[in-house]
Amino acid sequence: MEKTLTLDDYRSLAELRHQLRRFLHFSEKAAKAAGMEPRQHQLLLALKGLPPGVRPRIGELAERLQIQHHSTVELVNRLSARGLVRRRRGNEDRREVHLSLTSKGERLLQDLSLYHRQELRSAGPALVAALRRVMGGVKGSRARLPAD
Repeated sequence: MEKTLTLDDYRSLAELRHQLRRFLHFSEKAAKAAGMEPRQHQLLLALKGLPPGVRPRIGELAERLQIQHHSTVELVNRLSARGLVRRRRGNEDRREVHLSLTSKGERLLQDLSLYHRQELRSAGPALVAALRRVMGGVKGSRARLPAD
């Protein structure tokens, strides 16, 4: 592992953070415009996009969102009260609580996801370029990123 960084390395890392932050800012504004908090949107997306074989439980969602269990419970409570998420007992272990999106939650998530995909199609190339630059370094390459 390399132990030194060049000015170009720092610039590459800074550009990646900038591009990530731009997309996250877009996402936060989109969620708020849809009448929800960004973390609520993130939970809906995490729930819908769980990998195969992962049970839709609070603990798994807390891990996916990188937040505390009790914070995830509060998010689920708010989403459930709005009719976007439902709880049900597990089939095999009745102590388990499984989560699913309601049809209202599905529609809201689909609308937000289509909007996000549209944004990524336009802003994604700058994000991908920044990531490639960080991953590959800039040694031997003076690739320019799009200006803001």
